[in-house]
Amino acid sequence: MKGIQLLAAGLLFAAAVNAQTAKTNGVSFGIRAGVNFQNINGRSFTDSKLENKLVPRLQAGVVADVPLADDFYLQPGLLYSGKGTKFKGSNDVLNISYLDVPVTFLYKPVLGKGKMMLGVGPYVGFALNGNVKQEDGDKSKVKFKNTITASEAISDYYLRRMDAGANLLFGYEMSSRLSLQLNAQLGLQKINPTIEGVNNDNTIYRNTGFGLSVGYRF
Repeated sequence: MKGIQLLAAGLLFAAAVNAQTAKTNGVSFGIRAGVNFQNINGRSFTDSKLENKLVPRLQAGVVADVPLADDFYLQPGLLYSGKGTKFKGSNDVLNISYLDVPVTFLYKPVLGKGKMMLGVGPYVGFALNGNVKQEDGDKSKVKFKNTITASEAISDYYLRRMDAGANLLFGYEMSSRLSLQLNAQLGLQKINPTIEGVNNDNTIYRNTGFGLSVGYRF
């Protein structure tokens, strides 16, 4: 997954360079906000498929459209993204707040009085904080480490801080520059830590989600 992170970083750098060389009216900025339905998929320690439940979460932030060619753009963004899941067999809910940096290759051909939006690209996420809300209302804080001991795995809830994966979007931008879009996110990097002295290679937790958002381009 380091390759995905390096690719995203390289694309962000390319976008920054392109923005410096583009005309002032060539690069536009916008805001975006909406609701996502998030889950954590993968496999448990017993190698069985996770069957958690979707939870609604807020996503909001800023994006920039950097022109590459006619109808083609590079769209880097900086988004606050709530993620998590509702665990199977209980009413315990995992809440995680991320700062996501998506970099989307965007195709925007004219369609009617507006423009269609088709996009795909990688994202990198950095977890800010998190908690597990238990059925009785108590909350326990999520801790972030890449590698933990067996005793830490028993005593607290740990995740990796970094996330990475792919984004897809489909939408429509009206002539007023107001836009609606459907988006999907597929986590490709596991977010559960390695446990020292325990072979948990088969245990994989990955963020996944889809949602609807509204945007406005200035």
